[in-house]
Amino acid sequence: MRSTFFSLIIAAALVSLFSCQQAAGDKSSSGPVAGINDFLGHWSFDIDGGGVGWLGVTQEDNYLDAGLLWRGGSVSPVANVFLSGDGVLYVSRTAARRRAPQGDDEPRIHTVTNWLEARTDGEKIYGYFIQPRSDGMGADSARFEGVKLPDVSPAPDPGNLKFGEPVELFNGRDLTGWKLINENQVNGFKAVDGVLLNDAQQTPGQPRIRYGNLRTEAEFENFNLTLDVNVPEGSNSGVYLRGMYEIQILDSYGREPNSHNMGAVYSRITPLVAAEKPAGEWQTMDITLIDRHVTVILNGTTIIDNEPVYGPTGGALQSEVFAPGPIFLQGDHGPVSFRNMVLTPIL
Repeated sequence: MRSTFFSLIIAAALVSLFSCQQAAGDKSSSGPVAGINDFLGHWSFDIDGGGVGWLGVTQEDNYLDAGLLWRGGSVSPVANVFLSGDGVLYVSRTAARRRAPQGDDEPRIHTVTNWLEARTDGEKIYGYFIQPRSDGMGADSARFEGVKLPDVSPAPDPGNLKFGEPVELFNGRDLTGWKLINENQVNGFKAVDGVLLNDAQQTPGQPRIRYGNLRTEAEFENFNLTLDVNVPEGSNSGVYLRGMYEIQILDSYGREPNSHNMGAVYSRITPLVAAEKPAGEWQTMDITLIDRHVTVILNGTTIIDNEPVYGPTGGALQSEVFAPGPIFLQGDHGPVSFRNMVLTPIL
């Protein structure tokens, strides 16, 4: 009874919040009430205040399910998804929030529920993401708006590709052709003896330094990218294709293949095999992006073979999956070095 009581309170609060937001000027549909078929598929959207999200809704054997990406982190399965009678899709995602023990108290863990409320208007989606505040006093919400993604096209034939002139992304001397995505953050990248080094060091006991991500000034569409990378023990980075799809850079030597390990399309595509080298060794990456298909060859072994990628990964700069975008390097997760970075456009 208590669980039902609190569930009703939460549901009433969410409906009240959504109604207030609608009254405050949010768009509402004047047409027929949306059905579940209007929500099925993949949606990519922009979030007010910055950031990109993605929602994938599926139905099989009368079972409704969804995956959600909200700004950063991983694409993850949701806790629950349901369609209300007035055509609003409610998606809930849970997370554990730990409170440090006080004296002899045991640690206290709360399961926090975030909610996404979505409406559709043809091929467009819009709504709110609602997140309780950490002090338990109220909730914050952010509006989002985006579009439905078409089905991924058939995999391209690698034998029919035409290539343009190779572009040397890093000249080995300085950061010409590169810039920070956020100029207010610290630039840990520098050229040292022909190597692009991200010297993102933190000093124990000192305030954490917020290092920035580095992007190319130029933007690209379809291409092959080759590079060498050296990951110190325990370090972490990423190479973003079109500023949208992260190829993971991680010291994951000796682990089983995982969508968060070296060479993976972060949280989306798991490598076929583990081909990484031990930390501190130079490794080669050969990456091809055509339309929405990715191939990754790590240290001479094909670990992702012309696989479809269904939407952006955490930290993406844009939601438009067909638009050209930059190559960008994650700079806020630890030291890492790059060299021999060459991009060859695919025409």
